[in-house]
Amino acid sequence: MCRRRGGGLLALPVADTLKDEQDGRVVATVDRCGKWAAQTPQMFRWGLLAGALAHAGDGVTDEASAVEALGHHPKLVRGDFENFKLTWPGDFALAQRLLSTLEASA
Repeated sequence: MCRRRGGGLLALPVADTLKDEQDGRVVATVDRCGKWAAQTPQMFRWGLLAGALAHAGDGVTDEASAVEALGHHPKLVRGDFENFKLTWPGDFALAQRLLSTLEASA
């Protein structure tokens, strides 16, 4: 049973209201119950991860989805809101503000 879990990842329950869109307009509100936002790090044994990434298709968006594609069910471990991804320019500005706050309080 433990082997089929295939590792784990940090994540947070989705707090935002989710919308389905078509042509720039809302077509439905998505039930957020049971939805989680994946974070990093994601933790997998190297042998499992290497094989999963070698067979990753276009639908794979992160390490966890590659492992899931092999039929495993990684464990969700509750993360923290301050553990956010640096993807967009605004993310870097937010990270700088958070770091400045930490430096000022030290």
